[in-house]
Amino acid sequence: MAAKKFQTDSGIPIKEHYSSNDVDQSKQIGEPGKFPFTRGVYPSMYRSRLWTMRQYAGFGTAKQSNQRYKYLLSQGTTGLSVAFDLPTQMGYDSDHQMSEGEVGKVGVAIDTLADIETLFDGIELQKITTSMTINATAAILLCMYVALAKKQKADLKSISGTIQNDILKEYIARGTYIYPPQHSMRLVTDTFAWCSENLPGWNTISISGYHIREAGSTAVQEVAFTLANAKEYVRSAVKAGLTVDTFAPRLSFFFNAHNNFFEEVAKFRAARRLWATIMKEEFNAQNPDSMKLRFHTQTGGSTLAAQQIDNNIPRVTLQALSAVLGGTQSLHTNAKDEALALPTEESARLALRTQQVIAYESGVTETADPLAGSYFVESLTNEIEERAKEYLKKVDSIGGSVHAIEQNYFQSEIAESAYKYQKAIDEKEKIIVGVNEFIVDEVQNEELLKVDESIRDEQIKNLNKVRSQRNNSDVQHALAGLKMAAMTNEKLIPHILNGVESYTSVGEISDTLREVWGVYE
Repeated sequence: MAAKKFQTDSGIPIKEHYSSNDVDQSKQIGEPGKFPFTRGVYPSMYRSRLWTMRQYAGFGTAKQSNQRYKYLLSQGTTGLSVAFDLPTQMGYDSDHQMSEGEVGKVGVAIDTLADIETLFDGIELQKITTSMTINATAAILLCMYVALAKKQKADLKSISGTIQNDILKEYIARGTYIYPPQHSMRLVTDTFAWCSENLPGWNTISISGYHIREAGSTAVQEVAFTLANAKEYVRSAVKAGLTVDTFAPRLSFFFNAHNNFFEEVAKFRAARRLWATIMKEEFNAQNPDSMKLRFHTQTGGSTLAAQQIDNNIPRVTLQALSAVLGGTQSLHTNAKDEALALPTEESARLALRTQQVIAYESGVTETADPLAGSYFVESLTNEIEERAKEYLKKVDSIGGSVHAIEQNYFQSEIAESAYKYQKAIDEKEKIIVGVNEFIVDEVQNEELLKVDESIRDEQIKNLNKVRSQRNNSDVQHALAGLKMAAMTNEKLIPHILNGVESYTSVGEISDTLREVWGVYE
């Protein structure tokens, strides 16, 4: 076995001990709720309000997922988080040949507004905050949510939630893109503009480092590449005629919480300070809310092991604690069985209880940024920030995120980091308990959630019923209007909303845009 290297997962060397000499005194730590927000975006942080406990869920049909949401709400979750199946994410209806074998598997199947009505049956949208993990088809699903809110007679000014809507990281790390980058960016900025006028409490994007980290990046790269994408969205919106302070306060972020505890805490603090500085100095933001990096955290899916799955419970607990100490605004804790399947009701409840124990029993919520002033944490915060800045300079020199994607810069950097991380595990430089050390023979006897193959038949039956009962001339009129708008510079969201209110399907709207814009290869 090679000699142990004392360093973080980003390769930052760790000294035997730290003192005030290791902290750059020129760096602003500041106060919570004040620029540069290193210590948190609100003055009293969790003393006044806990983070939103938002358990990511969705599988099978809308009816099945609705039952899971009601269960989670009854158990104390304070926000909904919708997982969509791959056909919905890729803009295919359940009866499309590309959907075979995938309907309802990794999330809930949504074809039309009728499915959204079922998904939120008995849930008042004005009384709950909802996050939707959707990107290429984000504008469509947002319009469905708005259409349902209008049916519920809700005040759109009071509706709150988030759509992920971060298409750039799909080209970098995840793959559920449809259209070429420039057209995808147009959908994003059109959503910014429409929401700023009609849905002021909605987070129009959740700029995601989570999937970048899941693909194998380091913590430093996660910060840098996420903020590089964020800069691209801001530039694109400004170019489209929006002023920074009209849309920037509704930008939100999504980060991973990995295993290297202190590096993760420092990562969140560094990201906040760096973003505040970027918005103030590069984009001349005047509103302090435009400079606040508000973020959701999910514990690291890629850190979950299929071996000895109970070991995932302490992993997730430490990750969740790092997010709380780092000042997250909302949190999802992974269930212990997610390396094997979608979580069962029991394991989902245990994951939620993990958050609740941290919130109500640990005492870490009593004061804002309790690790502030730690020589080690402040030194790590500064080092992560400086290393992230170097990556941001490189991306800027390439011409921004879109050009960096086209030149394969992000992808190659992440691939190299992923290789080094796996090599360290293979050579036992990094110990993963139960995986490459402390191994036991075990028989898998856990109850796992299985999604039945008949889901697709049921979904197709419901889709055909909607198509037979809707006014198809209204559908064709809506699609014709959307096609004309896509061929010009006309705003797209009103046409998409008109379509979904006529029960036009996700696939029909996506196909109309594919016809005009093409598909990115």
